[in-house]
Amino acid sequence: VVALGMVPEQGEPIGGEFAGIVAEVGPGVEGVRVGDRVMGLGEAAFGPRVVVDQRLLAGLPAGWSFAQGAGVTVAFATAWYGLADLAGLTRGERVLIHSGAGGVGMAAIQIARHLGAEVFATASPGKQHLLRALGVPDDHIASSRDLDFADAFATVMGGAGMDVVLNSLAGPFTDASLDLLAEGGRFIEMGKTDRRDPADVAGTYPHVRYRSFDLMDAGHERVGQMLGELLGLFASQELAGLPVRCWPVQQARQAFRHMAQARHTGKIILTMPRALDPDGTVLITGGTGGLGAILARHLAGERQARRLLLASRRGDQAPDADQLRADLEAAGATVDIAACDLSDPRQVAALLDRIPTEHPLTAVFHTAGVLDDGVVTSLTSDKIDGVLRPKADAAWHLHQATRHLDLAAFVLYSSSAATLDSAGQGNYSAANAFLDALAIHRHTTGLPAQSLAWGLWAPETGGMTNQLAELDLERLSRSGFTAMGASEGMQLLDAALTMPEPFLVPLPINTRTLSNRPDGVPAILRGLARTPARRTARTESVSGGGSALERRLAGLPAAEQEHVLVSLVCAEAAAVLGHASGEAIQAGRPFKDLGFDSLTSVELRNRLSRAAGMKLPATLVFDHPT
Repeated sequence: VVALGMVPEQGEPIGGEFAGIVAEVGPGVEGVRVGDRVMGLGEAAFGPRVVVDQRLLAGLPAGWSFAQGAGVTVAFATAWYGLADLAGLTRGERVLIHSGAGGVGMAAIQIARHLGAEVFATASPGKQHLLRALGVPDDHIASSRDLDFADAFATVMGGAGMDVVLNSLAGPFTDASLDLLAEGGRFIEMGKTDRRDPADVAGTYPHVRYRSFDLMDAGHERVGQMLGELLGLFASQELAGLPVRCWPVQQARQAFRHMAQARHTGKIILTMPRALDPDGTVLITGGTGGLGAILARHLAGERQARRLLLASRRGDQAPDADQLRADLEAAGATVDIAACDLSDPRQVAALLDRIPTEHPLTAVFHTAGVLDDGVVTSLTSDKIDGVLRPKADAAWHLHQATRHLDLAAFVLYSSSAATLDSAGQGNYSAANAFLDALAIHRHTTGLPAQSLAWGLWAPETGGMTNQLAELDLERLSRSGFTAMGASEGMQLLDAALTMPEPFLVPLPINTRTLSNRPDGVPAILRGLARTPARRTARTESVSGGGSALERRLAGLPAAEQEHVLVSLVCAEAAAVLGHASGEAIQAGRPFKDLGFDSLTSVELRNRLSRAAGMKLPATLVFDHPT
C-alpha cells in the first residue's frame, strides 16, 4: 500500500511494526534495557535494526516468538483505537467488521466481543471458516466479494440497523455499509483508497458520524497506553495473537506477491537472517559420531563457535571422544560432551538445563540417526521405532524444547533417501521426510529451520555410509550419485546457511552416469539428464506385438524359455552385484546368500522390470528367493 503511493502522508522506507531484542538505549530512557525482548511500532522496520520511541514499545509476552509479536501491534492497536476510542463501542451494540479474516479484522472481532458487542463480519468465502473459529455465527457472516451482505444483515437485524461499521472496503461497499447504519451510527474508516469528506457524508447521511483515521493520529502517548492495555488482555487470555505466515526477507518479493493476491490470512512476517553468536552455545546431536565430529571441528575452526555441547548416547565414552575434545579445545572452543537419549523428552530438557545462562543456546544441529534398511513389507515395529526414534522423535523433542528460544539456526541433517531413490529404506525415508516437513513447519511460523537432505558421504567421513559395503558404493555410483568428502560437505553446509530456503538437497550428481542409468533416470532427476523419451510397456506391446523379451521367447520350447529367463535374471543379478557376467551367479542359491539386501533387491527388480517391459512387485526377490 505504501510502496504503491496509496498513503501519500507516509513515504519510504517501508515497515511499520517489528519484534526483536533491544541493542541500545539512548539517554533518558527508562523501563527498557539492553537485551529486552520487545515488540512495537516504528519506521523502516524492514531491516535488521530500527530506532524507535520507547513509548511505542511493549514487552514481548513470555512464550511468544518474535514472529507472533511482530504481527500484533499494528493490528490490535488499530482495532482498539477504531472501536474503543473513536467509535466508543459498548456492550450490546451491533458492529460490522469488514475484511474480518485480515489482521486488523481478526483483532477487531476479538476486541468487539471483549467489549460485549454483537459482531457481524465479511470475508471472502474461502476464509469465512476463520470467522466461525472466532465465534461469529453463520447468519452474521457474509461475503466481502459482493453487496449481498447488506440485505442479509438487514434481514437478521429486523430493520434495527448497525451501530458501528469498521470499514476497509471501498466504492459501493462503503455506500451499502453507510445505508446499514442506525440513527447515531458511527462509520469508522481505516481504508486508504476511498476516504470521504465528513461534510459530504453528513449531507447524504445526517444520522451518521463519519471518521477516517490512521493509528498514529492517536499520538505516541496514547499508542503506548493502548499497547499496555492490550498486553493485559493477552496475559488474561481475553485476546489471542494472530496466525502468521513468515518469509525470510530475502524472499520479500514472493511475500508481497502472496499478499497482493489476497492468499493470506492473519499477518505476513518478514524474518531477518541471524549469525551465530560466538558467545552462545551450539548444540550438536550425534556430536561424537562421524558427521557430528566433522561439523564440530568445522564450527570451531571456520565459523569460530566458541562453546560446543556435543550430545550422543554414549557421551564421552564414545570412541575417539577424548581426541575430539582435544582437537576442539586446541581450536579455541570450550567443549561439553553429554550422554543423552534424545528420544526421551525429559533427557532433552535436562540436556538444555546444563547450558549456562551466560552462554545461551544459539544454534541446534541435529545430525543423529541410525540405519536399519528394509522394504516396507519387511518392516517390523522394532525396525521402524529403531530408526524413527533417534531421528524423528528426537527432532520433535528438540523443536518443542527450543521453540521459545532466540535461536539463530535449527539445522536438521536429513537424507536424500526421503526425496529420491529410497527403495529398500522405508523406515529411514519416513524418518527423514519428517525432518523435512518439520523444517518447513518451523519456517512458516517464523522459527529458524533448515533440513539438509544430504546425498552420499564418503566412507572415510565416518557417517552411516561406512556401514555400506564396496558393492553398495559401486551400485550407488552406477546410479549417478557420487560420494562427498568432509571438505566438500562443509562447503555445501556453509552455502546452505546463507540461503533462506528451509529444505535443500546437497547432492553431488554425475550427470553423465545419471543419463546412462540402466534402470532409467528417476522422474525427479530427469531435468538434470538428457535421455530419450521412454516408451511404456503398453506402447511397446501395441507397436511391436509385445516386448523384445516376449518376442524372443515366442515359439521357443518351454525348457528353452526357462533357460532364457534364468540367464536374464543371472545376468541382471551379476550386474547389480558388480560381477563381470551372469556366469558368476549360481541360479539355485538364494539371493540372500548371494549378497542381496533390501536395496540391491529393489535394484534387481527395477532392471528386470525394464528388461521384461512390465511392472514387477517390489517384493519380487522375497517372493521368489532364488
